[in-house]
Amino acid sequence: MSFKMISVVALVSLSTSPLSTAQDASVERGKYLANTVAACGNCHNPRDAKGQYIEDKLLAGGARIGLPKSTVYGANITPDAETGIGKWTDEQVIRAIREGVRPDNSLVGPPMPVEMYRHMSDDDVKAIVAYLRTVPPVKNEVPRGKYDFPTPTSYGPPVSNPVSAVNNDLVKYGEYLAGPVGHCMACHTGIEGEPTPEDLEKRPGTGGRPFGPGGSLKASNLTPHETGLKGWTDSEIALAIREGISRDGRQLKGPMAFSMYKNINQADMQALIAYLRALNPLPTGG
Repeated sequence: MSFKMISVVALVSLSTSPLSTAQDASVERGKYLANTVAACGNCHNPRDAKGQYIEDKLLAGGARIGLPKSTVYGANITPDAETGIGKWTDEQVIRAIREGVRPDNSLVGPPMPVEMYRHMSDDDVKAIVAYLRTVPPVKNEVPRGKYDFPTPTSYGPPVSNPVSAVNNDLVKYGEYLAGPVGHCMACHTGIEGEPTPEDLEKRPGTGGRPFGPGGSLKASNLTPHETGLKGWTDSEIALAIREGISRDGRQLKGPMAFSMYKNINQADMQALIAYLRALNPLPTGG
């Protein structure tokens, strides 16, 4: 066998090694989560004048986020070394996601749903970081947010025992997707801003939280109550999530990331719907 043939065999062997396959699978899982359920780009993708994502600057930040009386922009989370996360270690990125703490020890402010992300499984948070490493780096300096309300001084102690993404229990897996990954309950719980731990425990998904100019939009009730999803079919719920179309034909408003949710796979959609069906049926606002 010639040296060239030996080299080719070695390259083929390396490319199909268990380590390489596992890494590829992790990147694919992270890409799927970041671009569907977690919808990272909903805050971190810059937009053009028509509100459409700028394709060659995905995840480069700079889009203004509509928080009352505050000036907040989605951060650049591409691997650019100067303006993104290119110089951050994997552990530093994970700490920013789970604990809301940057490498310089400053705290990430709202609306980053750290309270939810801190319970993401090890495998999934590592997968998202692995995917972010593959995103084209974009140089885009984004200013820090300015808040006209008190921001957290801490999101709690470091995460020591994160949950696992157990997907052999449909409802539990749906709860995991709607909570730690998709942070659905962060928007659809609480009627006066960020939901409290008590809100999330006793009345998750009851809606009523204000969004939009002057609080003109209210988050929908996702529980099986008559003011929520009672009477809705699975197909109607899936259409509302994926396309932003209510069962009566109304076009639902943002900040729901319909353009990303439309690519949630069928198994995950079934799990999400199963979880919503299992919520305690409570009126809007709880």
